[in-house]
Amino acid sequence: MAKFLFLNASTREPGHVGNSETLARRAAAGLPADTEQNWCKLADLELPPFVDLRHTAGTYPMPTGDAKPLLDATLDATDLVFVSPVYWFSVPSPLKIYLDHWSAWLRIPGLDFKEKMAGKRLWVIATSGNREKAQPMFDSYRYCAEFLGMQWQAPLWGRGGAPDAVLADGEAMAAAASFLSR
Repeated sequence: MAKFLFLNASTREPGHVGNSETLARRAAAGLPADTEQNWCKLADLELPPFVDLRHTAGTYPMPTGDAKPLLDATLDATDLVFVSPVYWFSVPSPLKIYLDHWSAWLRIPGLDFKEKMAGKRLWVIATSGNREKAQPMFDSYRYCAEFLGMQWQAPLWGRGGAPDAVLADGEAMAAAASFLSR
């Protein structure tokens, strides 16, 4: 059975749904009813800053706090969906911190993170004012997928900006309905 982990990278204030999440929820509604969905708003987690120990300690301990259930959810998923607005032509900080922790998880003895990530599908649902300016972020995510042997899925992009702006992007909203069922 497919298990989708939606990693919402928005930093909108609590109680406000961003354009990327609106588009992602439309896409999630198109999944078969028996598909497990786990939604995680990364900005709500208390992830410790990433400390690069690769060239000193070389290995990392198993994470604790909010990072441990996030690791477990990541490994449990068949599909990861980055719900990612484009901030300053790049990856939003909550998602960047999550990705930085992948470097630690790769070096936890016995975890075999890279092997367990191989074959999972990586999706991106994003909004911004301009599709062309989102491309560097998409390229970054694709490189992450390739490094881990994940199946990269072409991203879904919609026009964002002010709250609910994506609702006026008829092409993106229509594409969302069947996006995750490819």
